Amino acid sequence: MQKIRLTRPELKKQRDALRRFRHYLPMLKLKQQQLQMVIRQVRQRQAEVAAALEAARQAFEPLRSALGDFAGLNVPELAKPKEVKRKTVNIAGVAMPTIGEIFFPQAVYSLFATPAWVDRAVADLRQISRRQAELEVVTAQLEILRYELARVIQRVNLFEKVKIPQAREAIRRIRIRLGDEMTAAVGRAKMAKARILADEPVLATLQSEHVTGEPPQ
Repeated sequence: MQKIRLTRPELKKQRDALRRFRHYLPMLKLKQQQLQMVIRQVRQRQAEVAAALEAARQAFEPLRSALGDFAGLNVPELAKPKEVKRKTVNIAGVAMPTIGEIFFPQAVYSLFATPAWVDRAVADLRQISRRQAELEVVTAQLEILRYELARVIQRVNLFEKVKIPQAREAIRRIRIRLGDEMTAAVGRAKMAKARILADEPVLATLQSEHVTGEPPQ
């Protein structure tokens, strides 16, 4: 615990700090709960997209051998995204990427000079590319959310386990010190009053001598 001044201004400072910590702690805990809920949703979405990607790969599997023997057209190149647009959305107070439009190169080839299954292969591979791009974005969302959740949990623990107990302890110590000082001041005041009362007969005698010019009989 850092060194504190055992004074009234420091007492006010610690009380204000404790009030702030108690004010923000419920807000941090609420954000923690929101992030945990969103993380569960994104995990579910990640599992769904991963399953969809696997299904797309399975759908393309019967065409894989035929594609390997076909040299007339670069089908995989036609299935690679030319551009993947992303947008930013705010979820639980966190800016996260989300998938936008995906653009592929124009597939220009002769329908008569290529096998009929080529269209299906291009469509299946593009579906795989879409799912892969979506999975990358969802995974990025999950990483961002986990990082943000770790930061919030760290602040919650800081407030609960460090800042609030430190402020309480500082207030307790300052109150004890101020109480001791007050008790000491009261004790000194009583002693001073007692001395004054004890000195009153002597003062009265001196005043009488001064008035009569004679010592009392």
